[in-house]
Amino acid sequence: MSESVTSGARGMTVESAFAGMRSVSPVVFKAGCPDCRGRFELTAGALRLAIGATSRTTFYSFTCPECGASVRKPAGERIVELLTGGGVRTLRLHSTL
Repeated sequence: MSESVTSGARGMTVESAFAGMRSVSPVVFKAGCPDCRGRFELTAGALRLAIGATSRTTFYSFTCPECGASVRKPAGERIVELLTGGGVRTLRLHSTL
């Protein structure tokens, strides 16, 4: 008994397989600086997320592109979900006893 391939994929090139795809835009996050009150967009690479044992020790941080201030803001569950889903580098903080 022999099997034959009846798929339309035979003879398909990589170019034709991806012909209809569009390029993916990088994820950007809207942020604001409490020091200079600037509002801007940051890429995932410009943000850092630290996840601690409690909500008080979970935060994200970035450097303000307008004034250079180091900014640290609390991150609730939804913010953590959005940042991790967007590719932000994450640091898990461990408590010491």
